[in-house]
Amino acid sequence: MKIVLLGAPGAGKGTQAKKLVEKYSLPQISTGDLLRAAVAAGSQLGKEAKSFMDKGELVPDSVVLGMVEERLKKDDCKKGYILDGFPRNTAQAEALDKMLSSLNMSLNAALSVDVPFDDLMKRLTGRRTCKSCGQMYNVYFSPSKKEGVCDKCSGELYQRDDDKEATIKRRLDVYNAQTAPLMEYYKKKGIVKSVAGTGSIDEIFKQVCSELGLK
Repeated sequence: MKIVLLGAPGAGKGTQAKKLVEKYSLPQISTGDLLRAAVAAGSQLGKEAKSFMDKGELVPDSVVLGMVEERLKKDDCKKGYILDGFPRNTAQAEALDKMLSSLNMSLNAALSVDVPFDDLMKRLTGRRTCKSCGQMYNVYFSPSKKEGVCDKCSGELYQRDDDKEATIKRRLDVYNAQTAPLMEYYKKKGIVKSVAGTGSIDEIFKQVCSELGLK
């Protein structure tokens, strides 16, 4: 089962990916992890990526695609894999398809975890982190017993800058602008599978397995 995982920040796709990894031993391929590993290993692609990162520039698609290709050639990907965080737009999806074709591979599904905009805002803007121990809470869904105070160590809870409303709204707007055409791209290929990302983690996972035809 070769899957591209789609879902806005806060949709819970990372959680569902972990459950697929645990149950079906599918490798989860995150471009962020690949970049960090390649840079740390000092590989040719890692050196290329680092030269852009050091200048504060985005790593070009060609470099990221090269890392994805190297990873897909490994033995543990023969039975399938989950691509998480790539592709992010149609240009990347087209480049990915060309590369997969050269490896005699094709995707089985583009799985989208769908959550209403207001719920995403609450999930992301409601996050609070303990300054002392790093424990996380959500003021809407899993608040601490005493407002602003960590249950574990009594440390002070704070809202990270990247969890503030303006930042979150910007991230979601960017995601929606890039992903709407990507969804359309995969719909035309007939491989889009959608699940509602609301409810318990296990309920969502049942939907995921059902949509993907996994037992």
